Amino acid sequence: MDKKTAKKIIEKLSGKFTDKPALRFSTPYQLLVAVILSAQCTDERVNKVTARLFENYGTPEKLLELSQEELEQYIFSCGLYKSKSKNILQTTKDLIEKYGGQVPKTLEELRTLAGVGRKTANVVYSVAFGGDAIAVDTHVFRVSNRIGLVKEKTVLGTEKGLMKILEKSDWSRAHHYLIYLGRSYCKAGKPDCVNCPINEDCKKIKR
Repeated sequence: MDKKTAKKIIEKLSGKFTDKPALRFSTPYQLLVAVILSAQCTDERVNKVTARLFENYGTPEKLLELSQEELEQYIFSCGLYKSKSKNILQTTKDLIEKYGGQVPKTLEELRTLAGVGRKTANVVYSVAFGGDAIAVDTHVFRVSNRIGLVKEKTVLGTEKGLMKILEKSDWSRAHHYLIYLGRSYCKAGKPDCVNCPINEDCKKIKR
């Protein structure tokens, strides 16, 4: 796909979807915790869990009042609760000990935190701090390869491919558009191609 077509697709999606995440948060720290919890879990479920968790434990200092077992009880329904609770607590300790309780603003520093991989760092960097980054989750990976924005077999390859085909100023918003497109129309099992907002462009793509 050429850059002109890619730009056209992003502009069409901008008229259909928001460039804001579905996760609910009030601070960069809350966003960080929510994104860690969102691994292999729906945003809807995460929002239900964090609404209760953040009511009393929405800051690094307050959350460290919880033991791992207590935190596990809060986040159990998000799945992978043992590893997630361990990572969240370790990350929170690191934030207090190394960054004065503040979430670092660079990708390099974010990636040093426990449980924070490339995708999580990219989300926090772009959403919380306005940085230019593309976070490739299962929806972004499926949709961008299916519609022909890229032709890659790996998550990292997809991220790098999108960075090449899209303008840097579009990276962050494109990430959200592709997620919402994947959830609403370009679903894994049965895509709704008839009603898809970019169906005409998608049909013209040579595969």
